[in-house]
Amino acid sequence: MKKKNKILLGLASLTLVAALVGCGTKEDKGSQGKAINENKIVVGVTSGPHEQIAEVAAKVAKENGLEVELKTFSDYVLPNTSLAEGDLDVNSYQHKPFLDAFNKDHKTDLVPVGKTILTPMGIYSEKYKSLDEVPDGATFGLPNDPTNGARALFVLQEAGFIKLKEGADLTASIRDVEENKKNFKFIELEAAQIPKQLSEVDVAAINTNFALDAGIDPKKDSILLESTNSPYVNYIAVRAENEDDPAIKKFVKAYQSDEVRKFIEEEFKGSIIPSW
Repeated sequence: MKKKNKILLGLASLTLVAALVGCGTKEDKGSQGKAINENKIVVGVTSGPHEQIAEVAAKVAKENGLEVELKTFSDYVLPNTSLAEGDLDVNSYQHKPFLDAFNKDHKTDLVPVGKTILTPMGIYSEKYKSLDEVPDGATFGLPNDPTNGARALFVLQEAGFIKLKEGADLTASIRDVEENKKNFKFIELEAAQIPKQLSEVDVAAINTNFALDAGIDPKKDSILLESTNSPYVNYIAVRAENEDDPAIKKFVKAYQSDEVRKFIEEEFKGSIIPSW
């Protein structure tokens, strides 16, 4: 009987130890998450417009009890790795296709929590004032890299000038064009060089940054601008475990405020568009 009691006691002890280990494991797992201070957050941005806009958002946030420290980066990888590693609480600089690709390549779990801006791709022509005026069979300068080339095709599709094959994704190419209303003859060119080659084609798609560098005003000079329905709208991103944190919601609200919208509209005059 004593032997039986010892066995039962031993089993009970093992069960208790297992339970404690289980509780400890759960607690340890929870402690791995980076807690966010409700009164202060660190936000990563890239230099240029994202930094300028975030500075205004930070002022609005401060008026509502949230201090925002900005950290500026000069590349497109470190803001995400720093966020994933807990050196940042938030970042603001990227569109969702880039975020999705980063998560897949780096096995991270960063999530978008609020729309910010769109730097719209524009369609330009030195010969025509609208796409409707462009004749059948016109030459169309298209960026030759997969990301920007697909983006231009989706701009044309949304405007009703082409139709892509069902299931065409954000890596679509001219091979995916199923219907071509104007019978455009697509000529693939290096994205950065298209502004210099605009006179050599009838129409062309140009990224906003390259247009501005060439002295082209997207709002005044384009004959079609990408809409804010674009998948290339930029987002505020956080680690998945923090997406519902009060400080995050407060920052998103500050960013998507009337003050920030007014700043964007006055400062960038249509070359950058608020997307909320």
